[in-house]
Parts: sequence; structure tokens; C-alpha cells
Amino acid sequence: MTSWTLSPSRFSRKKGCEVDFKTGLSPEELKKIIPQYDGLAVRSETKVTPEIIAAAKNMKVIGRAGIGVDNIDIPACTAQGIVVMNTPFGNSITTAEHAIAMMFALARDIPQASASTHAGKWEKSKFMGVELYSKTLGVIGCGNIGGIVADRAVGLKMNVLAYDPFLTEERAVELGVKKVELDEIYKEADFITLHVPKNDKTANMIDKKSIQKMKNGVRIINCARGGLIVEADLKEALDSGKVAGAALDVFEVEPAKENILFNHPKVVCTPHLGASTTEAQVNVALQVAEQMADYLVTGAVVNALNMPSISAEDAPRLKPYLKLGEQLGQFAGQITEGAIENITIDYEGSVTDINTDPITSTIIANLLGAQMDTVNMVNALQIAEARGIKISQSYSKTPQLWRSMIDLKIKTGKRERNVTGTLFTGKEPRIVNVEGVEIEAALTPHMLFIRNKDQPGMIGALGTLLADAGQNIADFRLGRKEQKGGTAVCLVSVDAAIDDALFKDIESLPHVESAKRLKF
Repeated sequence: MTSWTLSPSRFSRKKGCEVDFKTGLSPEELKKIIPQYDGLAVRSETKVTPEIIAAAKNMKVIGRAGIGVDNIDIPACTAQGIVVMNTPFGNSITTAEHAIAMMFALARDIPQASASTHAGKWEKSKFMGVELYSKTLGVIGCGNIGGIVADRAVGLKMNVLAYDPFLTEERAVELGVKKVELDEIYKEADFITLHVPKNDKTANMIDKKSIQKMKNGVRIINCARGGLIVEADLKEALDSGKVAGAALDVFEVEPAKENILFNHPKVVCTPHLGASTTEAQVNVALQVAEQMADYLVTGAVVNALNMPSISAEDAPRLKPYLKLGEQLGQFAGQITEGAIENITIDYEGSVTDINTDPITSTIIANLLGAQMDTVNMVNALQIAEARGIKISQSYSKTPQLWRSMIDLKIKTGKRERNVTGTLFTGKEPRIVNVEGVEIEAALTPHMLFIRNKDQPGMIGALGTLLADAGQNIADFRLGRKEQKGGTAVCLVSVDAAIDDALFKDIESLPHVESAKRLKF
């Protein structure tokens, strides 16, 4: 196996990371050395299993030099807070060109004719091919690679039909293709090429039922992922003549040392060569190294599969907001009791000008982290979904009170709470409202949050109690709702942790309705 390992603690001139390049490692050898590294870059051969991930105690990012991540256990990475990246654009041209080459080979029986000629035969009349000119090509999946294939096919004067739920009419016009539904491709296409990922919707999409909808004599190309085609159904269609030929670069089981389609006279096979050009291998290697180094050094997240992206431009602007999100989540998590049902995050003002997805992930991670272990920015949304917590967000470019503000509301079975924060001077996090009470406070390592009756004597009684215990008050913030004599809220910053005995005395003060010890 081939892998690169990165550590930001060892500095190189360019990116602040030193790279160790290791080849031929067994899984046991990789597992042994992986604890010391912050990043791991792999190609398709290296299997990043749950055992490897569990051993990677310092791992922060895993990069796949290529598109497919079948060899990386993404759920296990997510659970451990490891960002998984791939390089979806570095080999797009190479893979698209391979699909076009396979289509040519299929149309003119080039591999079979080559083998026959090498064998000393001159079977000119045996290999009667077909032209691509004026034929209809059905492109299933018209993203990066499919779009390049469509563009090349238009240049070959083919009629191109494209099926892709995310393909816009404008993009279809730009490519010179006709956007259609899948059944129309099956009905009209002389050639069908697949360019979709393998997932629940696409697995086994080419089966006996879909083949029956196709034109007699259709030719099928798959340079995308194995498992999109039911291979037994394809063989049956090849044998009957329903399908005139198939060109396959990928297979359901790889490495494919044996397959029911091997040695079939109507099948062209290659060993997953879609990305195998010198240019593509260099491109994806450089791209994944750049992406991982940027993440480790600056926090920029590009082409991540299990967390929101953070551009290099946004990373420094996001940093103070991520700190604010962390504090809002921690604060709300520590004052919330009971199972959380709903979380609402309202963004107002200048914060709406940047990508707020990472802020949301940070808030949720710290909110849930107050109630459970192993929650992090990468897996927070996944854990919230698994617990049935509903998350909603709103955005308003016109702030009501502060130039930039984030309001967090948490609903449990008993009540709803809210905490609002902003940035002072654009970089200093501040709490500015708690449960409807305006109160401005900077969070410190040791704090008290108290709900109390709005009556005289509260400040004096609490101050005396803390002084008698030798606790120095660093900051004291008090606020109340409009009505006099109702409930007030105070945030007290102290220089050291409050022990159980002192906290019990604080709870027993006649003015105190509830109290919480907070740590930040």
C-alpha cells in the first residue's frame, strides 16, 4: 500500500508540514506507526479500516488522492472527529477521456481485432463496427466527468441526452445536450455511459428490468463505480444480443481476478484505469497534499465528505465566530437540563456574509458535548440526527441590536432557553442575552450562572459568601427583565473552581432560584 503521513509539528518551508512517504506497508505496520501522525493521504489500495482509525489517536484529516473513498471507513472517521477529503477534480479529464476511448474501442472492436491480428489472423470481415457520428449517447450523471464526456461527444457530432437530477437547463444548453429523464435515455440511446457515484439510489441501476427498456443493440460503458450494473443480468443480455457490447473499467468486486464477463467476445475490460495517467496521478497527489496541509495549518476545509467546507479566505474570518459558537454551545449545554428536542440558530448581520455551516457544527458539537462524550465538529450533526433532534436556522442581513449576532434557542420537554452572542471589535466573543435578559459578559474558565429573585440583598449576600470562602470575584454581571421584582440573571466570574460545599451554600441563599457552575 502507498500512503503519505503529515504532521504540522514538523515544519517544511512551504506549508508548515513535513511529509513522510511510505510504500509497501502492511496493515499491521500502518497501524503501528499511525498514532504519531496528524494526517494520512492514501490512494485506492490502502484500506483505512476502523482498526486503523482507532489507532490514529492524533489523526485530524485523511485525504484520498482520487474520487472514490470505498477504501476509507467514513462513519468511523466521523465518529472520531477525523475530516475525510477527496480530490474530485484532479482526474476528471483523464477519466472522461478513458470513457471516450472505451466507447471507440467498443464501437470498432479494437481490442478483439488487435488480439486477432497479433495472433496472425486477418479477420477483416469479422470485426464490422459502427460509427459514432450521429449516434445517440445517453450520459447518466452529468457532473464533472459526465460533463466532459458530453462535451467531447458533442464534438464527435453525436446526439447527447443527459440525465442528472442536479443538471440545470442552463448548463445543458451550455454543454449542447438535451436534459431528459432516465427512461428516455434507456429508450433512445445507442450508447449509454455511467458517471454516477454508487449509493442506495444508483446501486444495481442497470439490471434486467432497465435493460429491457433499452434499444436492441445498445452498447454500455461504465468507467464510474463497480456495482452500478448487475453483472449477471448484463451477461444474459450480451448472450441474447439485446446488448451489442459493454466496455467496463470497474467491477463489483475489485481487484477483479475473475468475473463472469471475462473472455466474453462482446466485452472490453480494463483494470480500473480511469484515473491512470501520469498527469492525473500527479494532479491528485498535489491536490490532496495541498488540501490537507491547508487544513492542518490554516483550518481551511476543501472537498470534505463529512463536514462543511471552509475556504482559505473564510478561515481567518470564521475563527472568531467559531470561538463564539463554541462558547454559545458550551454555555447553553451547561444550563440545559433534559433531552433536547429542537435547536434553532438565528444569524443576523455581517455573520450572514460568510459560510455559517461550520459555525452551526461548532455550536451543536459544544451544546451536545455538555451532555455526552465523543461529540465533535465532524460528527455533531450526525449525532443530533440520530437522537431525533430537529435543527433549524434562519438568516437576516439586517441586525436588530448588534452589527453581528447569533441567537441560540434550545427546546426541551420542559422549557425553552436562549443564549445570544456577538463579537466586540469584530473578534472578542460576548454573551449579550440569556433567556430574554440583556446581560453583557465575557466568558472565563470558572463562572457561576444564577437565576434569582429581583430583590435587594442578592449581590451583598453572594459577595459575602464568596469572600468568606476566599473566592475572588473577577467580574459580576446582573440583569433583569423589565418588570421589577421578577426573575433576574447574574453571571459571576471567579478566579478558581467553586467546590461542592461552597456551591451548596450558594444554592441555599434565599434569593437564589437556581444556580449552575460553568467551565469554559
